[in-house]
Amino acid sequence: MKEPEHRIRAQYGASTVTVYQAYAPGIGLPAARDGRFPPAWKRDRMTWIKPSFLWMMYRCGWGTKEGQQTVLAVEITREGFEWALRHACLSHYAPGVHADRDDWKRQLTAAPARVQWDPERDLHLQPLPHRSLQLGLSGEASRRYADEWTVAIRDVTPLAAEIRVHVREGRTEQAAALLPEERPYPADDELLRHLRR
Repeated sequence: MKEPEHRIRAQYGASTVTVYQAYAPGIGLPAARDGRFPPAWKRDRMTWIKPSFLWMMYRCGWGTKEGQQTVLAVEITREGFEWALRHACLSHYAPGVHADRDDWKRQLTAAPARVQWDPERDLHLQPLPHRSLQLGLSGEASRRYADEWTVAIRDVTPLAAEIRVHVREGRTEQAAALLPEERPYPADDELLRHLRR
């Protein structure tokens, strides 16, 4: 069956969903150690979370890019994740979703979260025909993410490095077997209608 262009795929359980971020070690290592973001993590800046492990690998170069050497798996409440989606605005104007460009700009300014749909990636980090959710959090959403929604933070940099070695050496089956299991997230039309372009 063909994968829909816009569908959230994530590792999730009954009450939590896993998202990924990558930081410099000065932020990433204390966050993983303490299970919460350190004081150096700025709550007043927009932070982007990604449910797709491979999209995060594309973004951070398997944890090799400057300032993104520590890859974190952040387990957050599904309630918080869905709150952010309900209060999000698309990061770009979409006819049919917004009345006009001014309406979109007003929504974007007011929204504490924004959504981008970027091409999902395969093991070689090449784009796929369907898209992956990127969820930007600012203001109230960013504070809630750090202080209320985060349940656990794990350093998955060693996992990224292991998968990368398998891919580089042509062992794609071994690499694929190590990937986090991501399934279609049960988001109904009401939750995503305003976020599909």
